[in-house]
Amino acid sequence: MTNKEQGKKIGQIITKAWADQAFKERLLADATAVLKEQGLAVPEGVTVKAVENSDKVFHIILPQGPEGKMSDEELDTVAAGRAGDYTEGFCTNLMWGIF
Repeated sequence: MTNKEQGKKIGQIITKAWADQAFKERLLADATAVLKEQGLAVPEGVTVKAVENSDKVFHIILPQGPEGKMSDEELDTVAAGRAGDYTEGFCTNLMWGIF
């Protein structure tokens, strides 16, 4: 499955959760099982958690950082908002590194 196809499938799952309260509750309770039911392969040993934002709670997902220690120059680049390879495409590829 391509990244585009996976993105479309995730969008369909989110839309279904908005429209179907029982489906949303199952997604929040056991995201891995629901994703598998919907045709997304979840690798063995990977845990998937679904959370829901509200008007009082907003979740920020922190990606796993690069391996090893970053140089002072690399840290300055990230701190200045020019993260380049460290965060490039993170929001659009959040799930695709796993699936």
